[in-house]
Amino acid sequence: MTIADIDLVLSAPVNLRDLGGIPIDGGVLRDGLAIRTDDLAYVPTEVAAQLVAAGLTAIIDLRSPLEVSVTGRGPLADYPVAYHHLPLIADVGESMNRDAPELTHDAMGRMYLRMVEVAAPQLVTALNVIAYTPGTAAFHCAAGRDRTGVVAAMLLLALGAADDDIVADYALTGGNMVAIMQRTAPVMGAMWKALGFDADAAGASSALLEGSMEVSMRTLLDTLRAQHGDALAPLRAAGLSDATIARLRERALAA
Repeated sequence: MTIADIDLVLSAPVNLRDLGGIPIDGGVLRDGLAIRTDDLAYVPTEVAAQLVAAGLTAIIDLRSPLEVSVTGRGPLADYPVAYHHLPLIADVGESMNRDAPELTHDAMGRMYLRMVEVAAPQLVTALNVIAYTPGTAAFHCAAGRDRTGVVAAMLLLALGAADDDIVADYALTGGNMVAIMQRTAPVMGAMWKALGFDADAAGASSALLEGSMEVSMRTLLDTLRAQHGDALAPLRAAGLSDATIARLRERALAA
């Protein structure tokens, strides 16, 4: 699969939000520390310029190598912004049942748990990037929902946010799902085809438009605590230090 196989139109993100305003230990997360978003690889040049002008200094790309190989970095590659490719899922096709992909809210929560346990080193690196970049860090996958949601949850846990606030931030994506699916359809459709999934299997993601998104994040947080005690235990075992957490909290609360 190459970019020539995709009828790609540059478009602004439809699931971008600054995490500022969420209550954390010691106060409220300030604007300008971290942005979560859907794919930044095919934003228009004017959006890229606006993000950089607003203080963007680092991009954390959570997509798989296949996804990145097709669309690359896009217009933001032309700006002096640090780029960190930290795939939380190495092979999207291998992470799913080819005959009957299970795309329910509960199943997504279990997938998030596997991400945290298997990709803990990448998550630790992502938190260090956010802690030490001099400006704003933006992290994204394709939809800005699943892989992006896991990074947001780990960041907010490190900052001492309550589970309810972590779940509430994650669930905000629910209202954007139709727009997300429309925006990502050309790339995701071509990717599913390249991975050998039929149209019906690829279309199963529409099931995620039903029910409450909160189930997925509750499943992740509850299961992490049930299995590890400390929800950040897998990341601590992978090298997340108290110094990094302290740095994140210092930066998150700074005026």
